[in-house]
Amino acid sequence: MGDSTDRPVMDFSGFVLAAATADLADEPQARDHADAIEFRLDLADDPEAQLDGYDGELPLIATNRAEWEGGEAADAGRLDLLATAIDHPGVEAIDVELQSIEDGEADNLVDRAREAGVTVIASSHEFERTPPVPNLNDRLRRSAAAGDIGKLAVMAEGPGDVLALLEATWEQSTAGNPVATMAMGEAGRHSRVICPLYGSRVGYAPVSTDDSTAPGQFDLATLRSLIETLR
Repeated sequence: MGDSTDRPVMDFSGFVLAAATADLADEPQARDHADAIEFRLDLADDPEAQLDGYDGELPLIATNRAEWEGGEAADAGRLDLLATAIDHPGVEAIDVELQSIEDGEADNLVDRAREAGVTVIASSHEFERTPPVPNLNDRLRRSAAAGDIGKLAVMAEGPGDVLALLEATWEQSTAGNPVATMAMGEAGRHSRVICPLYGSRVGYAPVSTDDSTAPGQFDLATLRSLIETLR
């Protein structure tokens, strides 16, 4: 198990831009623009071997997204692989579905992460719609309570959906709940630039849009440039 006494700790007190990839060989290309790598275990070829061979400069967020949450990881062994990832010294955060935490399925995993000094991002996704603001606030509060950071991605059909997400992001961030938010789809694309201004702690982008892991993503260099321009 990892040792929290000598392990680096990713700083999520400000905004962290993660390069989302299933290939850790992308890390050198990401260094100029990213603060971290989100390693998509569920999309990767031989993810354990990639972790074993990783000696990059950027810290890793390990994600093994469940099929029922839009990923490709079957339930069998899904959380075990995340537990294995915790042992790698380059892994400084893991992403765990909120449902798995609330169901109690991920209790041991979350405990193991915290013992190792690894940040837990409790995530949920709405691929069909953007719920009303009270529902968004409730989901974000629950996620932030379940993990160290509450992540919520919703599908936007228009500017009003993005506005609702921004309102909830602002309410939760100003209430002291660390959150990461984004609206998916073309209608929500600009949220990836704007949400950090309202308190979102984490953003995601592929090195190239050819390798997008969610609808509506900018490429890494473009997203970094846009965010820095608005700061």
